[in-house]
Amino acid sequence: MAGRVKSVQDISAESRVEKPFPLYVPRDEQFDESKQNTFSTSRLKAVLHNLLPSMVANISKKHDFKGFSQIESLYSEGLPLKLGLQDDIIKKLRLPNLVTRLHESSQGGGLLKYDIPKILSKDKFSWLRDDEFARQALAGVNPVNIEKLKVFPPVSQLDPEIYGLQESALKEEHILRYLNGLTVQQAIEEHKLFIIDYHDIYLPFLDRINALDGRKAYATRTIFYLNPSGTLKPIAIELSLPRALPGSQSKRVVNPPVDATSNWTWQLAKAHVCANDAGVHQLANHWLRTHATMEPFILSAHRQLSAMHPIYKLLEPHMRYTLEINAIARQNLINADGVIEQCFTPGRYAMEISAAAYKNWRFDLEGLPADLIRRGMGIPDPSQKHGLKLLIDDYPYASDGLLIWEAIQQWVQTYVTRYYPDASHVCNDRELQAWYTESINVGHEDIRQETWWPKLADADDLIAILTTVIWLASAQHAALNFGQYPYGGYIPNRPPLMRRLIPDENDPEYTSFLEDPQRYFLSALPSMLQSTKYMAVVDTLSTHSADEEYIGERQQTDTWTGDAEMVEAFYAFSTEIQRIEKEIERRNRDTGLKNRCGAGVLPYELLAPSSQPGVTCRGVPNSVSI
Repeated sequence: MAGRVKSVQDISAESRVEKPFPLYVPRDEQFDESKQNTFSTSRLKAVLHNLLPSMVANISKKHDFKGFSQIESLYSEGLPLKLGLQDDIIKKLRLPNLVTRLHESSQGGGLLKYDIPKILSKDKFSWLRDDEFARQALAGVNPVNIEKLKVFPPVSQLDPEIYGLQESALKEEHILRYLNGLTVQQAIEEHKLFIIDYHDIYLPFLDRINALDGRKAYATRTIFYLNPSGTLKPIAIELSLPRALPGSQSKRVVNPPVDATSNWTWQLAKAHVCANDAGVHQLANHWLRTHATMEPFILSAHRQLSAMHPIYKLLEPHMRYTLEINAIARQNLINADGVIEQCFTPGRYAMEISAAAYKNWRFDLEGLPADLIRRGMGIPDPSQKHGLKLLIDDYPYASDGLLIWEAIQQWVQTYVTRYYPDASHVCNDRELQAWYTESINVGHEDIRQETWWPKLADADDLIAILTTVIWLASAQHAALNFGQYPYGGYIPNRPPLMRRLIPDENDPEYTSFLEDPQRYFLSALPSMLQSTKYMAVVDTLSTHSADEEYIGERQQTDTWTGDAEMVEAFYAFSTEIQRIEKEIERRNRDTGLKNRCGAGVLPYELLAPSSQPGVTCRGVPNSVSI
């Protein structure tokens, strides 16, 4: 207990600290002076507390983009605002890549000019293509939800007594013509069909989401076919509502277009999938699975492990700044009416969706090989160092991630074996056992009784636990975080929410859709205010600070331990990370890997270990530091 006053709603809980007072963070977990000067309160708070309110005051909430050229003008011409910002605020926005120009004009206006997102850098029309839509499921900012299709039609796991019998609208006739002569069952058996299924995570919330002002959403399922070239093709999108709204069907299936009208319907369906994906990415995969679930392990390490403990020394670089950035997030990003609620589909139900996802979270399946096997994207293969074979060889997130996973695992194994030569050393280490016990029983109290928690009885258990923790804090977070602006900074590529459903013949808006489908599409995307606020924040969140510490690096490399043998082992780990970076660069030049190399195709660099400061769409920091 931190000594704050009791909550009015629950006297057993403390009240939260409201702005402008910061949430409490232990002194040794706060940003150091370098980080404070280059990021922290100066940049994020300037954006959240000065820039965004000014945007709200100057842009109509209902103002839509009039054309795609108006979106592109945000990068070339900028957004005129009557900001009236003082010089000291402008200085706080001086870091590269939030804006390239923000100044006072003679008329007292300001110009907010965004940097060109990477998705537009090689082919500004790539977002329209089905192959790019599918490629981003394997190599975009959220490559962790695609699964092998195991049964068709897909089956909901929602309780039928609560939500009714949720039968899929997908039928064989919806996909059969796209399977190159295979039956559906043959395609499943030959590992040709894959799915991104957001039905169950969204459906329980849709009535409430669709009742919000300016939000309309479906629960989506997307079916992909694996081409012989190794690329994916989206072949069907299922759109579900809890019940039919006026002018809408409760369930419908949309296929790739065959004419002008179906082309725009298909583009709207893909946009709804992307909006679903953006919400799951931010709330379940990014915030929950890296930021939030790692915090108990960090807090417990500070409470139960001495600074001289070998495991504390191993984990120290992977805990850096996480408590501070989580405190900032709770007060400014995921708070009530914060940026996440304002800019993403779930709105005020964002944290409820995150909490619902936590009920299905399992630490034992968070390691990369276990996660890939769980999703059916890999099958066990003892001949491989990481123990599995990928079903899609050209799956950049997985193939690059496995290289880093192996390197982390080998480093941890070397380190743990040095200090824990047998099981008795693990079992008799009271600090170590107290760390793990508190991480589960206090930090994850709601699920402490689950039988899937790994035991901590020998060195192998410890190696597995520590490898997973380090993977989540470093590579997993990097893969999910640093592509947010490069891919999402162009709103049509990855809208964080949608404001209109897809009209059909019975919808009063169907006529206006037919007369001007581009205008309807743009009016379905986030408004200009929602878009520009979202862009400003994800640009900040995608930025590496100048003092970033990347995997394979650590402060005081020669003095963090007095064990010369472990210093040498760490240098070997660093050398392996450098080798992996060169291998990733080689893969990005391999024209046979079409999901990361080709005309207008972005290379996959989100797991390339090193980076320069700024928004680079690459780099793996040691810790969840932004």
